[in-house]
Amino acid sequence: MMFFSLDFGVHLKVERLFAARVLEKELDFGLFRVPIPNFDKRAFREAFVNALVHRDYARLGAIHIQIDDNGLSISNPGGFVEGVTLENLLVTKPHPRNPLLADMCKRFGLSERTGRGIDRIYEGLLRYGRPEPDYSSSSPTSVIVQMSNAESDIAFLEMILYEEKRLGHPLPLDSLIILSRLRQERRLTTVDMTHSTQKSEQATRVILEQLVESGLIEAHGVGRARTYTLSVGVYQKTDQKAGYVRQAGFDLIQQEQMIMSYIKEHKAIKRAEVADLCRISPFQANRVLKNLSDTGLIIAKGKGKGTFYERST
Repeated sequence: MMFFSLDFGVHLKVERLFAARVLEKELDFGLFRVPIPNFDKRAFREAFVNALVHRDYARLGAIHIQIDDNGLSISNPGGFVEGVTLENLLVTKPHPRNPLLADMCKRFGLSERTGRGIDRIYEGLLRYGRPEPDYSSSSPTSVIVQMSNAESDIAFLEMILYEEKRLGHPLPLDSLIILSRLRQERRLTTVDMTHSTQKSEQATRVILEQLVESGLIEAHGVGRARTYTLSVGVYQKTDQKAGYVRQAGFDLIQQEQMIMSYIKEHKAIKRAEVADLCRISPFQANRVLKNLSDTGLIIAKGKGKGTFYERST
């Protein structure tokens, strides 16, 4: 375990001490070897510099860095700057408590010139399939960030690398957040995602639909009941085909059961009624009805918009 206090003048010593505790594995990716560190160096540097430029120098105490079996934590005296909370940490406009110190760090190349070092901290964890940084232990008198050193999810990292290669640029942080949450929780709604992206429901829905178009996630249902899962392609690439079947397969079974129950009660059902009953799109309703027809459970009658479906005799 490493534990010590510091001030701005010893940042080089701190980085050397930290670097000595970074262990790396390697992933063969095409013609390249991608390092997989137990701690991302850029994420550490940004978190460390954030502690320097945002600490309250009117308070007694020091910045503390601790590395143990659970990961890395950095704390500094003084709570979040006025206007910054756990709920808007990712979207609020950067305004350091010590602007001159922040400017010096940028000039020396110690921190992001954009002022969005918090993004680098999140990216340094999420792209390796690790939990996002945890600020929940912070208080009005101190800010504490904890970064897990959990084992990297190699398959998840490969998926990220393939997508970035296809796009020709790194995935945006919002996309990493959404993919990471779906990896952990399997199925979520737009509202579920807004708590993680810290953006409006409308803005989050735009990001989700972009990921659907890219083939990374799949949408199920319509309206506010619309849910999202990682796509079958992602599950195949990460060799988790059974996981996809568990997520998507149950939907189809439940929809078919609902349709058969409806027909038993009302004798027949139309495509629009299926879409409304199962809260899915007309296209998805066609697919479910075709599956039931192909298995011989129902039969189509009528033509065009007048088509309805009855139980096979």
